[in-house]
Amino acid sequence: MEVFYYLVFGALSAVVAGLELGKSGKDRVATPTAFNAFKNNYVLVYSLMMSGDWLQGPYVYYLYSQYGFDKGDIGRLFIAGFGSSMLFGTIVGSLADKQGRKRACITYCITYILSCITKHSPQYRVLMIGRILGGVATSLLFSAFESWLVAEHNKRGYDPQWLSITFSKAIFLGNGLIAIIAGLFANLLADNLGFGPVAPFDAAACFLAIGMAIIMSSWSENYGDSSEGKDLIAQFKGAAKAIASDEKIALLGAIQSLFEGSMYTFVFLWTPALSPNEEDIPHGFIFATFMLSSMLGSSIASRLLARKMKVEGYMQIVFSVSAVTLFLPVATSLLVPPSVKGNGISFAGSLQLLGFCTFESCVGIFWPSIMKMRSQYIPEEARSTIMNFFRIPLNLFVCVVLYNVNAFPITVMFGMCSIFLFMAAILQRRLMVVADLHKLSTKAQEMTGEDEPLNP
Repeated sequence: MEVFYYLVFGALSAVVAGLELGKSGKDRVATPTAFNAFKNNYVLVYSLMMSGDWLQGPYVYYLYSQYGFDKGDIGRLFIAGFGSSMLFGTIVGSLADKQGRKRACITYCITYILSCITKHSPQYRVLMIGRILGGVATSLLFSAFESWLVAEHNKRGYDPQWLSITFSKAIFLGNGLIAIIAGLFANLLADNLGFGPVAPFDAAACFLAIGMAIIMSSWSENYGDSSEGKDLIAQFKGAAKAIASDEKIALLGAIQSLFEGSMYTFVFLWTPALSPNEEDIPHGFIFATFMLSSMLGSSIASRLLARKMKVEGYMQIVFSVSAVTLFLPVATSLLVPPSVKGNGISFAGSLQLLGFCTFESCVGIFWPSIMKMRSQYIPEEARSTIMNFFRIPLNLFVCVVLYNVNAFPITVMFGMCSIFLFMAAILQRRLMVVADLHKLSTKAQEMTGEDEPLNP
C-alpha cells in the first residue's frame, strides 16, 4: 500500500489525539455524577446500536454478489431499503411518539436482528424482506433514540446545554471509533477467520441483542403526544401543521435533507471517483480514514458547542466547505490529465481523497450540530414524527440517484451534490436570521408584559 495513505491516516490520528488530549477548561463542562452516568449509559447503548449497523455495511453488497445477483438485482434491493424507510418511517415515528420511545428502540433492535437473520438465505424474496425490515429499522435508529434522549434529558431537569455533550460523545464514538473497529472486526470474521460474509451480520445481531437488554433493564419510558383518541392521521396532520406554520422547522428539514442526501450519494460514488480507471486502492483502509476524519469533525464540534458557539452561524461555513470538497471531482476531471488504467491512485485521486476526508470531517461536525438544532426547534409532542417527515425527501432523493446511477456521468452527480450543499448553506443563513428575529420578538413581548401597569 502506498505511503500516501499512511501519511493521511497518521496525520489525522495525530490531529484527533491532539484535540482530545489538549482540551482546556473552556472545552470541558463540569457536570454532576448523575448526569455523567445517564450520558454514559446512552453513549454505550448508542455505540452498540451503531456497531450493529456498521458491522453490516462493508459486506452487504459483497454478500449479495456471492449469492449470484447482478448489479441491477442488488440495486433494487438497496432501493427497497431506502423506499421502505421513506414509506414506513413516518408511521413508525408516529407510533414511537404515541406508544413510547423506549418501545420503539426495542422494536429497532428486534427488526434489525430479523433483517440480519434473512442474510442466511440466498433467496431473493427473503433478502428483499430483509432490506424492507432494515429500512424500517434505519428510520427508528435515526429518530427514536434521539427523541428518547431529549425527552429523558429534559424530564430529569438537566441543563439543556448539556445535551450537546451527549450528542458529541455519541457521534465521536458511535460514528467514528466504533465504525473503524466494526470494519476491522467484520474483516477479521469474514476473511481472516474464514467464517464468510454472513458472519458480520451474526455479530451485528449479537451486539443489537446486548444493547436491547441494556435498554430493557435501565431505560424508562417517555412519550410525545400520547393522548387517547388521537390516531395516526391526526398525528401526521399535527406534524405537518407544525412544519408548515414554523419556518424554522421547515428550514431545518430542508437543510437536513439536502446535506444527508448529498452524504448518502457520496457513499455510493467515492469508490468510482477515486478509481475511475480501475486503480488499485485499499477500500477498507480508506473507509477507516474517512471514519477517522468524522471523529476529527465531532471533536471539533464538541469544542464549538462547549464554548457555546452559535450553531446556526458556524454551520454556514461547514456547508460551504462541504460544497467545495464535493466539487473537487468536477474540477480535477477538467484540469488534471486522466490516470493510467490499473496503476495506484492518481494525482487527481489523491487530491480528491484529501477533499473527501475534509467532507467527512464536515459530516462529523454536522451530526451533533443538527441534533442540537433539532432539540431546540422541534416540538416534543411530535418529535419522532417530524424527524421522519424530514427523511421522506432524503430517501426519495437517494432512491432516484440509485435508480439512475448509470444514467449520468459521475461528475454530474458530484456537481449536483455540490449545488445542494451550497443551497443548504443559504438556507442555514436564513434559519439564523429567522431564529434571531424570533428571539427578538419574544424578548420584546416579555419586556412589554413587564412594563404594563397592574390593574387597580
